[in-house]
Amino acid sequence: MYTTEISRGNPTCFLFLIDQSGSMEDPFGGESSGSKAQAVADAINRLLQNLVLRCAKAEGIRDYFHVGVIGYGAKVGPAFGGDLAGESLVPISVIGDRPLMIEERMQKVPDGAGGVVEQAVKFPVWFEPLAKGPTPMKQALKKAEGILSDWLNAHPDCFPPIAINISDGEPTDGDPSQVAETIMQLESSDGRVLLFNLHLSSSKAPPVEFPDTNDNLPDEFARLLYEMSSVLPEKIRLEAESEGFKVSDESRGFIFNSDMVKVIQFLDIGTRATNLR
Repeated sequence: MYTTEISRGNPTCFLFLIDQSGSMEDPFGGESSGSKAQAVADAINRLLQNLVLRCAKAEGIRDYFHVGVIGYGAKVGPAFGGDLAGESLVPISVIGDRPLMIEERMQKVPDGAGGVVEQAVKFPVWFEPLAKGPTPMKQALKKAEGILSDWLNAHPDCFPPIAINISDGEPTDGDPSQVAETIMQLESSDGRVLLFNLHLSSSKAPPVEFPDTNDNLPDEFARLLYEMSSVLPEKIRLEAESEGFKVSDESRGFIFNSDMVKVIQFLDIGTRATNLR
């Protein structure tokens, strides 16, 4: 299972569920450099750029992936901006062609003499930070269920879709675990949908990455998200191991309270595909 080649004729999809509640305005990791909302938006935009580059060939961008971003806070719905506003899933070639804006940012690069210098780089933006309202996670997962069901009806033999939920607080619209279980029961001929969770906790508890038990998680909500996370397939587990994470056969796609470097690694590992054709 999880071995089907990903091609233009048989693409897969990635769906990101992003907490946009008011608490996402809090500093990330207790730092004063920016909010959780900004950190997550930067990570998603960087990931989208990397996905575009992975699919870029001499003749153009090949549509190996369709990608969606669903925000949940004051409202629940697609979170792309600009020409892509309102779209639930978008082919990666369209994403590459239609960013909301191109920002210029400063990046530290080696100067060739053992030091570093700041250099201006172009940073495409498709998804802007937002932090307002409650945390209707259950409603967001229900929307994801519909999107993924429709995708699987149209692509029954695809590499299973991957949904990644990023949140910093408890759901305010009831227990989402049953909806999460329904999503994880959806399947193509190659395996079940994978649901991963990234918990941006405000607690001072130590980080937990790809755990195989909930024993070291500090609260009920962290344990809930752990239970809502799929066990890593071997392919993704080996990718995590190659990045230095300690994993086992029962490790789940869940990270608690990690730093931004590990957040970016988590997103990259969760969407890394080597079986493109």
